[in-house]
Amino acid sequence: MEIAGIVGILVIVGIAVVVAVVLLLILLLFARSWIKVARADEALVISGRKQKIQRAVIAADGTTSSELAESPVTVIVNGKSLVNPITQRHEIISLRSRQVSLNAEAQSLDSVTLNVDGVAIVKIGSDPLYVRRAAERFASQDKAIEQFTTEQLEGALRGIVATLSVVELMRERKKFSDQIAADVSQELAEQGLILDSFQIKGITDKVGYIQSLGAPEIQAKRQAAEISQTNADRAINQKNIANKEANLIEQTALDTNTANSDSGIGRARAEAEQAEALARAQAEQAVLQQQAENKQAQLDADVKRVADAQRYEAETRAQAELYTRERAAEAAAIEQVKQAEARTRIAEQQAQADKARADGEAAAAIAKASGEANALRAQAEAEAEARRLRASAEADAIRAEGDARAAALEAEAKAIASNQDAFLSQRVLEVLPSIMAEFSKGYAAIGNVSIIGSSGEDGASNVVGADSAKALRSVFDSVHSATGLDLAGIIQGQAVGRGFGAGVAEATPPAPAPPPRVSTPTTPPPPASATPAAPAAE
Repeated sequence: MEIAGIVGILVIVGIAVVVAVVLLLILLLFARSWIKVARADEALVISGRKQKIQRAVIAADGTTSSELAESPVTVIVNGKSLVNPITQRHEIISLRSRQVSLNAEAQSLDSVTLNVDGVAIVKIGSDPLYVRRAAERFASQDKAIEQFTTEQLEGALRGIVATLSVVELMRERKKFSDQIAADVSQELAEQGLILDSFQIKGITDKVGYIQSLGAPEIQAKRQAAEISQTNADRAINQKNIANKEANLIEQTALDTNTANSDSGIGRARAEAEQAEALARAQAEQAVLQQQAENKQAQLDADVKRVADAQRYEAETRAQAELYTRERAAEAAAIEQVKQAEARTRIAEQQAQADKARADGEAAAAIAKASGEANALRAQAEAEAEARRLRASAEADAIRAEGDARAAALEAEAKAIASNQDAFLSQRVLEVLPSIMAEFSKGYAAIGNVSIIGSSGEDGASNVVGADSAKALRSVFDSVHSATGLDLAGIIQGQAVGRGFGAGVAEATPPAPAPPPRVSTPTTPPPPASATPAAPAAE
């Protein structure tokens, strides 16, 4: 029961909450439809509700006084109010500014038809009196405000233009605008409107009257400008001419100085080049002379170096050969002696063995074996002595031959030292055939030789021979100028000497040949036989 009671209470509370929410929503919707709020640039006009206002009353004598009166329209500017939608009606009047453009055609005081363009800023006044007047006239037709304002401004503009000349309109445009605004403001205030500003944008005419007003002034200004430009151009031309004359004078002076300077520089350069050429020629001559002296000294040094080197080489080679032969002879003699001694020892050992065998076989063979051993010993000693003597003789012969060769080399070296010209002549003659062989290789590479402009007796062989002779003569001349040797005289002298030598050799009988050397056999005798000797006859 308690639970059922609690549930019933909760249901009742829920229903009450729902009803309260519904009633609250209804109240909100009712307040939303009854409460009206005007924005900052709006005014709320309520019809069906009376409102007390201050009304101005003008007396017969022209004085004004105010009195309270009731208006059937309530005006609320920038506020809110509760409006009964059943018995009352509300309107929202905008208080924002409106831009009105106008283009009126009017005739001036001097009978000139003008087109005047202007722009005006109008709005409904914020005072409740102005709002009430505007609401009575424009509440249901907001666009009529621009049309009404345009008509009022055009009318006032035409009336004022008719009282002014074109020149006054152009010169006193600000005064013209203020006069229009002053004339129209009262009429606009009767309609609940306020003219914030009015400006003349432009005044034109279709016949060019306004443009012709400034033509004389413009022409005068243009003429004055042209005159000023002409004077300025004339002054500039005069200044340019003066500058050119000054530049010409300066350029002439510069050219004169430059020519004088170039002439002096050219003369100095020519003298310097001449002196440089002379110094270069003298230096080159000195260099050539020094090179010739150096070349001559180098050639002399090379010739002397070659001679010294060859002499030293000959002496060294002779000493080396002599030493080698002596050592070889001594080694051969020692080897032969060793071989003889070895053979002797072998023979003695064999003899001792034979003697031992003979002593063992019989007493009779001792005497025979002893005799044979003594004979063999004597023979071996004789052979050893013969070999020793032969080796000594061969060593002496080899030593004598080395001494003779060394003496010959020393004599040759002395001869070279005493007669260097002969040695150089011999060396030059040795390399002369190779020089001519290299010269002849040039003709070997030539296929055919044609002789032009010579007699019939001069053939190609004669021309080649003449060139060879010229080349050989140039070689002789070069050697003669370098060393002072007369190769032609040397060759002629050698030819004469060889002729005399050949004649002497033919006249001298040949020497007898040396007897052949007989070598003694060095083979040791066979050992004595081990066969026992026969007994001696009694």
